[in-house]
Amino acid sequence: MTLARYEMLMAVVEQESLTGAAQVLGCTQSAVSHGIEALEKELGFAVLKRSRAGVKLTAEGERLMPAVRGLLNSAEQLEQQAASIRGLEAGTVRIGAFTSVAVHWLPGVLKEFQTDYPKVDFKLLNGDYHDVEQWLSDGSVDIGFVNLPCELDCEYIPLMEDRLLAILPEDSRFASYPRFPLSECETEPFISLLQSSDHDARRALEAAGVKPNVRFYTKDDYAIIAMVEQGLGMSIMPELLLKGRHDRLLTLPLVPEAKRVIGLAIAAGSKAGPATRRFADYVKRYVTERA
Repeated sequence: MTLARYEMLMAVVEQESLTGAAQVLGCTQSAVSHGIEALEKELGFAVLKRSRAGVKLTAEGERLMPAVRGLLNSAEQLEQQAASIRGLEAGTVRIGAFTSVAVHWLPGVLKEFQTDYPKVDFKLLNGDYHDVEQWLSDGSVDIGFVNLPCELDCEYIPLMEDRLLAILPEDSRFASYPRFPLSECETEPFISLLQSSDHDARRALEAAGVKPNVRFYTKDDYAIIAMVEQGLGMSIMPELLLKGRHDRLLTLPLVPEAKRVIGLAIAAGSKAGPATRRFADYVKRYVTERA
């Protein structure tokens, strides 16, 4: 069994492309193709199917992937533990984050951490709440930023309460209001994230007993901001996501008040290596001091 071949398989699955996997791994497409062929020969069955649409797992490959993730996770933990014993912090920390954290927190935390631990590498996956929870669940990341409460089998560290705001076109009739009544969402055109991503607004609206007048759905936070700017409707977003932006928007606190709790989820038990846990310490300190 050659670990490098399983790393190639994981890269192909994540990139959905032999070319993309080669770029990530820093080798040629031919090397990746030969590595996968050798792996399939060793296993005795095909793990990938190729078509014009890209590369996908076979049914057998799908069944194999949980074990592959477990193997690569164990190898990474071994590397981190060995480095820790030698007095070094090394290895790769795999992080899952949603947009507001990826934009406003991670660059600063990574800069501080890399200054102290230059031998640690990072793999960053950016998605929505659902994506991060899925990556934590299937072992694709070691640590992830989540919206609490969360029901995964992880250790949780609450980081910050982040209030939710109404965002409206700057010429909205609510411009003179000190706060935005959530009940108005029943009549105002509402722009929503997809249901799998829209935990924040949905929780606030359900708590207030309000059914929004949803006119548009999208998965992208910044697409919502652009649509609100164009006067297509209003929405509800976390304050951290809007930090530092100078869009043509009106932002108002909600009535009743609503917020989200941003937390850090760490793979439970011994699954997280020393570098991962040290990184969690840096996150806590960064948020406490600066956020």
